[in-house]
Amino acid sequence: MTIEAPERESMEFDIVIVGAGPAGLSAAIRLKQLSAERGTEINVVVVEKGSEVGAHILSGAVLDPSGLDRLLPDWRNMGSPIDTPVKSESFKVFGPSGSMSLPVFAMPPMVKNHGCYVVSMGNICRWLADQAEGMGIEIYPGMAASQMLYNADGSARGVVVGEMGIGKDGQPKDSYEPGMELVGKYVLIGEGVRGSLAKQLICKYDLDADSDPQKFGIGLKELWEIAPEKSRPGHVQHSFGWPLKNDTGGGSFCYHYNDNTVALGFVVHLNYKNPYLSPYGEFQKFKTHPEISELLEGGKRIAYGSRAITEGGFQSVPKLTFPGGALIGCSAGFVNVPRIKGNHNAMLTGIMAAEAAFDAVADGRAHDELAAYQAAYDVSDVKAELKMSRNAKPLWTKFGTFLGGIACSGLDLWTNSILPGFSIFGTMHHTKTDAASTEAAAKHKKLEYPRPDGIFGFDRLTNVAFSATNHEEDQPAHLKLKDPSIPIDVNLPTYAEPAQRYCPAGVYEVVLEDGGADPKFQINAQNCVHCKTCDIKDPSQNIVWTTPEGGGGPNYPNM
Repeated sequence: MTIEAPERESMEFDIVIVGAGPAGLSAAIRLKQLSAERGTEINVVVVEKGSEVGAHILSGAVLDPSGLDRLLPDWRNMGSPIDTPVKSESFKVFGPSGSMSLPVFAMPPMVKNHGCYVVSMGNICRWLADQAEGMGIEIYPGMAASQMLYNADGSARGVVVGEMGIGKDGQPKDSYEPGMELVGKYVLIGEGVRGSLAKQLICKYDLDADSDPQKFGIGLKELWEIAPEKSRPGHVQHSFGWPLKNDTGGGSFCYHYNDNTVALGFVVHLNYKNPYLSPYGEFQKFKTHPEISELLEGGKRIAYGSRAITEGGFQSVPKLTFPGGALIGCSAGFVNVPRIKGNHNAMLTGIMAAEAAFDAVADGRAHDELAAYQAAYDVSDVKAELKMSRNAKPLWTKFGTFLGGIACSGLDLWTNSILPGFSIFGTMHHTKTDAASTEAAAKHKKLEYPRPDGIFGFDRLTNVAFSATNHEEDQPAHLKLKDPSIPIDVNLPTYAEPAQRYCPAGVYEVVLEDGGADPKFQINAQNCVHCKTCDIKDPSQNIVWTTPEGGGGPNYPNM
């Protein structure tokens, strides 16, 4: 017998925060700071689906410290894991066998990294969690928020967390736990990119009615331990070009830490047209470039992961508030694409939402809209920054990497730097989703990728092992198909079923049975690294990413 409307225990808080990333933790800390400043009590809880805080955090990352400066001005003296300032940087255009350096002095000020730090955002979140718990904030890792709760008037009331013990057949196992209701006066959603609750809330409250479609990229990252003589602590390198073609947006990053490790990453914009393209394959091919293979020679890969990135920017930020709560951080999308940075904006929006929520609770309010948060964002440095870079992504899409991504967007960023907010292009718009950008396979040629050599290049399943991904096997697949027939009946003949290629973890396969006459669509949900690319890029929008049991997924070290 299936479980319907199980009885659950309920816990009440002033503020419920979903997601222990930079936005959620900043919101929690700011709430407690205000409580101490004003001599009042506020009850805050943070829930995190990862097995521990930081387990699901994956970012480049070069951190702009402005968010942290606002939250914890004395962070430099608080034992933070931020100890590698950017000392040098380069911008390169790659060809198949060489590269051309762009002059750093000629780059727009916005994209330069002076004053920033090479960091592990996972470790920063672990450190922020320590600060939060020291202030009396309750943090529950391994507790996936799987369902929103609503009041009779339609306002958000809280979330359901910790439901576990349902088998693959949908039936309760002996270990079944119905989970718990965490109820709050306000719920702040900081799930990160394409969060399952945020997606539902945006739809329910029509929060994107006045914004462009959100745009995304997929970021793939490996952590390498390199030979000491090749290490350049504090060096930051970004590149465009090979192996991506001019009509496919993206590029690479290589960040040197101070312990002989480098973060090597590759980003592909998900509005690419060719369904035969494999972002993972492009990344592995990139590592065969002489400059990259020379850097990695004699080293070893020690971690791997992948994550979607919000790229819509200024035009795609939805309305931030709904009755009873708000979207913070990448749940709304505050990444500045040309800067390749969003962590500082996530922190700043978490702070703004916390201040609005604190004042509302202090005024005796509950479950209404936090209009002060939206108002604060509208006059904030976050919005101003995103406005200055608003045309970078549309120009790249319209004119390609070399004319649009480098030349036109560089000019546009310079004019915005001189006359903040002004652009000779006005405000360009995103006109369709990344899923709708995928074209029929008949319009494109198949792409070939080098076979993994096990030295610089690796197959997906081998790399997934370096993400420490784990899911309880006896549970329903958290990757749902709205219509199980679509992968074979629609996506395979029309798009050569691109899920086989856009997934960076080998989750989706087309398995041929009966001598190849009977193809089957297979979902290996246990491989999922929670990047959400399938939910974004599936051309039929037939795949829905939902939360697995809490604690499932990757366990990223130092990412």
